[in-house]
Amino acid sequence: MSKFNYQAFDDFLDEEGYLLSLDRWDESVAVELACRENIKLTEAHWEIIRLIRKFYQRYQMAPASRALISYVKKELGSDQGRSVYVMRLFGGSAAKTVAKIAGLPKPDNCL
Repeated sequence: MSKFNYQAFDDFLDEEGYLLSLDRWDESVAVELACRENIKLTEAHWEIIRLIRKFYQRYQMAPASRALISYVKKELGSDQGRSVYVMRLFGGSAAKTVAKIAGLPKPDNCL
């Protein structure tokens, strides 16, 4: 169950659509954020979302593209640890999009 009313959903987002408060995130929020990016979440998406949240817990930052791909490769193997795989799931700006859906701040090195 969501932690807030979806009628006020936009009040919890910044101007780029990132959550203003990380503690507002749950899986239903991820689904809503993904819908706004025209993404229907599958288990492959959830695997990356959980992984980036683990990265954030460890390093207190959302990874930029290169760090994201390296971390995915280290944790999930070379098949998923390719930029083509992650971009196929989350689009051309995959690091930004997965961070947004995962309820994390925009990666520092992303425009």
